[in-house]
Amino acid sequence: MERSSNRKIFKYPTLSPLWIAVFIDIIGFSMILPMAPFIAQEFNIDIFIMGIILSINAIFSFIFGPILGKLSDKFGRKPLLLISQAGTIAGFLILAFSNSLQMVIISRIVDGIFGGNFPIAKAIIGDEVPPKDRGIQMANIGIAHVLASLIGPALGGIFFSIGGLLLPGLFAAGLSVFTIIITIFILQETWPKSKRELNNKLKHKIVIKIRKNRNAMWYLVLFGFHTASFIIAMASLSFFAKIMFGLGPFEIGILLLISGIFRAIVRFTLFKPTINKIGESNAIKVGLGIFLVTFFIIGLSINWVMFLILILFISFAASLTRGPLNSKISQTVTPMEQGKINGIGSGLDSFAQIIGPLIGTLMLSLYAPYFLGFTIASIALVPFFMSFKKIQLKKYDIANLSQEKSIQE
Repeated sequence: MERSSNRKIFKYPTLSPLWIAVFIDIIGFSMILPMAPFIAQEFNIDIFIMGIILSINAIFSFIFGPILGKLSDKFGRKPLLLISQAGTIAGFLILAFSNSLQMVIISRIVDGIFGGNFPIAKAIIGDEVPPKDRGIQMANIGIAHVLASLIGPALGGIFFSIGGLLLPGLFAAGLSVFTIIITIFILQETWPKSKRELNNKLKHKIVIKIRKNRNAMWYLVLFGFHTASFIIAMASLSFFAKIMFGLGPFEIGILLLISGIFRAIVRFTLFKPTINKIGESNAIKVGLGIFLVTFFIIGLSINWVMFLILILFISFAASLTRGPLNSKISQTVTPMEQGKINGIGSGLDSFAQIIGPLIGTLMLSLYAPYFLGFTIASIALVPFFMSFKKIQLKKYDIANLSQEKSIQE
């Protein structure tokens, strides 16, 4: 039974290079998290200013992510993915050689402009994978998160402790070079010219307006509130650990490493049986419920052990929630809109990464730590209640779409 489960997880080997590309994109963000409070210390700036710098990256991702996703609908996934990866290398190299706050900011801007790996990756899954398997394959993005969270924060903390920004920046840039090679020689184009031409013909007959698709809008709003609460929590963890428990970058990296190991164990053991047992919709409800309770409690942590246990609960909830939610979003639209809808979804992630560091660092600067937990829990309450609405998703077949005049629900 376990072998059958594993075969399903890796049922689409053509997607394997994609996981590497996504992994590299995530590892850069995860490496910076344990470093952020100490970058602020090194350049003698307030943690809220550091929160603004972290948000700058997300502002540009928010603007350019949907654009890159939409361009991939027009020109194909592979070319846009390569452009995105090249920009990621440039951002990491600038970060590695940053000797001023201005260079750190520039590195974050460059990385944000070319942060299209996520929407394009989700569009590729939408191209290649039918709805019945899409939840598992979308969750493979979660595996990339898991692996990045296993080594990224730990490496970021260790490398920064040894040699400042140079080592983590060069390491991430080297991995990105490897990713470009993999993409060029192994990744297959999933949205070739023939499909793009059919797409252009159908556009003359079909009016595509995602804002009029009620199912898509419901899931996008739900995902927006969820990812806002999640990113605020994740962006605040390192600052919280430094302020409350006096932990250094190495210790914070180890805490996040333990969390990543736990999430990996959950992902490869409990995730698939849980989805089979209770279904994607119920898994989302359970995960959002765990988020809600954990966020409420985390600000009341009295020591690093309690803090670590709560982080483990967050990891478990993330395993249950984020992959299935991305799957649901992709199933609300036609094959022709995968780049667009996933660009919007990634835009919401980017928007959350804008407000996350700002809200987290501001709350920790001005108020007692437990106010941070209450704030995050209040935001998490919205998607938890929204998840109880029953939604019937329509099965789209590109071969039959030309017979329809419009897509509206």
